[in-house]
Amino acid sequence: MPNDRISAITLSLAWVPLATPISDAKVLTGRQKPLTRVAMLFAEIETEEGHSGLGFSYSKRAGGPGMYAHAREVADSIIGENPADIGRIWNKLVWAGASVGRSGLSTQAIAAIDIALWDLKAKRAGLPLGRLLGAWRDGVPSYNTSGGFLSSPLEEVLENVEKSIESGIGGIKIKVGHPDSKVDLTRLDAVAKQINGRVALMVDANQQWDRPTALRMSRAMEQYGLVWIEEPLDAYDIEGHAALAAAIDTPIASGEMLVSAPEHFAMIDARAVDFIQPDAARVGGITQFQRVTARAEQAGLMMAPHFAMEIHVHVSAAYPHNAWVEHFDWLDPVFNERQILDKGLMMLSQRPGLGVTLSEQARAWTEASCRVDAKGCVDHAH
Repeated sequence: MPNDRISAITLSLAWVPLATPISDAKVLTGRQKPLTRVAMLFAEIETEEGHSGLGFSYSKRAGGPGMYAHAREVADSIIGENPADIGRIWNKLVWAGASVGRSGLSTQAIAAIDIALWDLKAKRAGLPLGRLLGAWRDGVPSYNTSGGFLSSPLEEVLENVEKSIESGIGGIKIKVGHPDSKVDLTRLDAVAKQINGRVALMVDANQQWDRPTALRMSRAMEQYGLVWIEEPLDAYDIEGHAALAAAIDTPIASGEMLVSAPEHFAMIDARAVDFIQPDAARVGGITQFQRVTARAEQAGLMMAPHFAMEIHVHVSAAYPHNAWVEHFDWLDPVFNERQILDKGLMMLSQRPGLGVTLSEQARAWTEASCRVDAKGCVDHAH
């Protein structure tokens, strides 16, 4: 095994449809269109000794085909590499496409490969990835977002609250940032009364407030004892986040839209958030995610990674400080396995690696794929 080599990488682009189109504040303010599907980039790595690893990244709107194209261009640079050399491989991949930058779409493309290498490493060790990374806990507090979008009528949101609590969830997050602030406060008040202290409560403004509005709304929401207010300002307004965090009692959460480790470092160093929210698929994979969590741990921050619970339950279990993991059922059809909720926690699976395998439905939704090996790249017909 010490001399094992990567023999092939299969890359695939699939479109996962949503059962119902959803809208958050970015849609209601005209910045984006309703979300109807998620683009998934899968990387399946094979080695000469017969080991394998599965990784994925995604885009919720534009970018999926671009991620696939970039991964397809750079993947051949690591054929023949030792799969255990994950840091060196990440560096080689990022420099193979460095002329288009070392963040954003390029690193989201190689994130799928990086995550596949970590999945392979944990499988080879016979450990769940969270255990390989050094788990601090068997289960991570989990909250639900997918039932609280602004596109859902309040009655439906309240029904989803009950369904989520019955499923074993530990927290409920609803979307705010409506153009009419009264709508936000009415919905929040109704949800808080429905929950009645049974589980935690969070809100997410999706970057839609300016600084005065964020301060006013955050103060109006203080009475609800929220675990956090998420993305109250533009994701890159670090100064504004820091001022807001200093002015209110409710913790501030942000970071999901940042697309590199250095961007997170800037937010952490400025004490702009109480909860840092990195996304492994967006920052370049688990290798870069670990750089973020090392800095966050040093700063004493709490953590709540964004989306992709199949990955983030593992890295959250391995984070020393308070951590949450976001529960979304959108990707359930993509994998054969399910995440287990128990008494408010998402449990770390006992299966090696990420603990997930691609379903036949994921294969059926695949639009493009190619196999890269020492002979080159072969496209598969779909």
